[in-house]
Amino acid sequence: MKEGSGSLFKNTRKTTETHPDFTGSIMLNGKEHWFSAWVKESPKAGKFFSVSVGKVKEPMGFKAAGSDELPKNTLEDSDLPF
Repeated sequence: MKEGSGSLFKNTRKTTETHPDFTGSIMLNGKEHWFSAWVKESPKAGKFFSVSVGKVKEPMGFKAAGSDELPKNTLEDSDLPF
């Protein structure tokens, strides 16, 4: 994806009026961000898009830099069935 460009797709998982009509991503400052749009209507302008740029999209399973620490063991011996 090029800097300053993005893509929007129809939100097929919209279940409430507050959910965006379209979702996707946009590249800003070298990072991919969530990008959402709602179809709105006004008496003067007619139909238009209201858009929002969200947080940086993190890859699945991503750990922030500096978090090399292994997960802490939260199991107690008494939790084990044997």
